[in-house]
Amino acid sequence: MSQITARLPDEVVLALDHAARTLNRSRADVVRQAIESYLEDFDDLNAAIERLRDPADETIDWQEARRVLLAQD
Repeated sequence: MSQITARLPDEVVLALDHAARTLNRSRADVVRQAIESYLEDFDDLNAAIERLRDPADETIDWQEARRVLLAQD
């Protein structure tokens, strides 16, 4: 497992320490979990953006989609 170092503003460290105490976890555990969560979201967002940029991907008009969605129960 690799180790990294990061400089954080004092208020972020205070919030990190508070979260770690509340969760009964170490700083490293909280940071690791936060980064993993961020990267999962990043991957999902990146995939969505790639799909939006794909010119071959079929698109529909917003007004048509809204009309269809609102017509359903």
